Amino acid sequence: MANTPSNQALAHGRYIRGSVSKVRRVLDQIRGRSYREALIMLEFMPYRSTGPITKVLRSAVANAEHNLGLDPSTLVVATAIADMGPSLKRFRPRAQGRAYAIKKQTCHISIAVAPSA
Repeated sequence: MANTPSNQALAHGRYIRGSVSKVRRVLDQIRGRSYREALIMLEFMPYRSTGPITKVLRSAVANAEHNLGLDPSTLVVATAIADMGPSLKRFRPRAQGRAYAIKKQTCHISIAVAPSA
């Protein structure tokens, strides 16, 4: 993603609590859709990860509008990826003095929007 074309606006959401696989199943649904269509889909999906994804998508569109002077009605979700972040390590007490490790996963969300071709 370091070599984004000059007409694409990029936004990142880092250290988002939630597993990568659960975020990716939502990103797969909005990739390639128009901005308005993606927002409507995110609003009605029953997943917890739609909140942070919506926030990153709105940020990418704001970047496109402010930095590149693009019209939001013409924008399409060009790329939407989720990468694994660091895991928070916690411990839960168990029977006979044992400790059970719990990994609370985080992820990094990157969304790029571009004008429709």
